[in-house]
Amino acid sequence: MHVLIVGGGIGGLTLALMLQQRGIACTVLEAAPEVRELGVGINTLPHCVAEWEALGLLPELDRIAIRTRELRYLNHLGQILWQEPRGLHAGHALPQFSTHRGRLHGMLWRAAEARLPAGALRTGHRLAAVEQDATGVTARFATGTGHEVLRGEVLVGADGIHSALRAMLHPADAGIRWQGVMMWRGALDWPAYETGDVMFIAGDLKTKLVFYPVGPGSTPERRLTNWVVYSRLATGERPPPQREDWSRPGRLEDVLPLAQRLKLPFLDVEALVRASPQRLEYPMCDRDPLPWWSEGRVTLLGDAAHAMYPVGSNGASQAVLDARALADALAAQPAAQALKAYEAERLPKTAAICASNRQGGPERVIDVFGELAPEGFGRIEEVIPPEDVAAIVRGYAQLAGFALSR
Repeated sequence: MHVLIVGGGIGGLTLALMLQQRGIACTVLEAAPEVRELGVGINTLPHCVAEWEALGLLPELDRIAIRTRELRYLNHLGQILWQEPRGLHAGHALPQFSTHRGRLHGMLWRAAEARLPAGALRTGHRLAAVEQDATGVTARFATGTGHEVLRGEVLVGADGIHSALRAMLHPADAGIRWQGVMMWRGALDWPAYETGDVMFIAGDLKTKLVFYPVGPGSTPERRLTNWVVYSRLATGERPPPQREDWSRPGRLEDVLPLAQRLKLPFLDVEALVRASPQRLEYPMCDRDPLPWWSEGRVTLLGDAAHAMYPVGSNGASQAVLDARALADALAAQPAAQALKAYEAERLPKTAAICASNRQGGPERVIDVFGELAPEGFGRIEEVIPPEDVAAIVRGYAQLAGFALSR
């Protein structure tokens, strides 16, 4: 079997490594002309890390990332609404990692370069057309010098939220969905918060801050730190900003009033935003779950199949779980049957997570307190029973597949 993988991102590269481990040949076709370590922070959960550990990547992850010790949800005044240990500290067999997306992508690309045959990773290949018959798939790619036609037994679209393959399979798809939330993100060398391995999300009904370390800093007392400020600026009735506006440099005057809403006694959020060398701005978007992913010998994976709001630290983790399910299915069954089995396992689970993320996922805890105690509180029990807070957070962990068995 030979698998064509459209897209050389986190999901596509993980699938390639898993196929290689199972003795299945593949070629990765990435649209970008070159691979650069772009982006800001990303979290990967223990059930995702377990799949990379099975590929022998744990030592490299430890080199580039931070093992997350604790997660906290806070209100806009810094009062703790919920806190819990994460990864190994919570009793999982493997850590939760926080890292820079570009460094993670670079790690996976280098691993694929080292393990796959020469020519198996190709850049500058944009999918233009797909045809399939009883024995395989023929795909035509636009390249910098013209076109290239490739043949395989299976084609997997791991080409992200703007997937070309998804558009071919579902031409009537509703497209990108936006509820009116805009995000600003940055990463910078910053003094370590507490032990340098704690992440927190703080805010109210209007604005939230996500803060976590993603790598070593310039000194032992500092960390490369990721931050996100996001706020609902529209009702979602308008279409999202144009694609060319995504990840554009944000204006300081747009994000500063939002940062100033957060009165955290241990962090000057305004200073954090001002000090960042770059502030990227883009809308928080997803796509409606699809009725099906697979048609014959063609299927979707990761954001191409189930782009979801970036809450709950789950987007990349779910793409990796997709890769494991698909690699296992392809190793055990004929192509068309394998794709249907993969879809049957993964589509319902990811559709449920997409729906939950639209409601805020576990971060909905902050909204609950924003509604019931907008000016803060004396005792948390006077606002909401702690078991109700636990139900929100632990219910999401169960839904997303990383809850501990008790």
